[in-house]
Amino acid sequence: MDHVTNAHKQESITSFQSTIRKSENALAQMTQKGANTTLLEKRLNALYVGLAVLEYVWNERPHHYTQEDLAEARHILIGLFPSIKMIYAKAKAGSPQHTLLERRIKSLELAVQAIDDLSMK
Repeated sequence: MDHVTNAHKQESITSFQSTIRKSENALAQMTQKGANTTLLEKRLNALYVGLAVLEYVWNERPHHYTQEDLAEARHILIGLFPSIKMIYAKAKAGSPQHTLLERRIKSLELAVQAIDDLSMK
């Protein structure tokens, strides 16, 4: 993880924060409508873990997650790749959506890598 530039680190953290905000808003709307929120809650928790791990690795901020939490988050984050990559493939090159999705994919990859690195310690 030493090869990541400061700009990419900041983009990744910002991407996670944005995704978390959007997911929290979606959760609130789904809760109001009485929809099943289990999947979104699991994804949101995995995003919290991913952000915490990146901030731990890059900014030395402590986190309270167990190895089990990390393993579950890793599994869920990896599960997000197919749908995000499919949307990315359809997005127009150079568009804001394309850039956002590119950053989201990179941030998820870095979080999974950070979780893997922590799991080996």
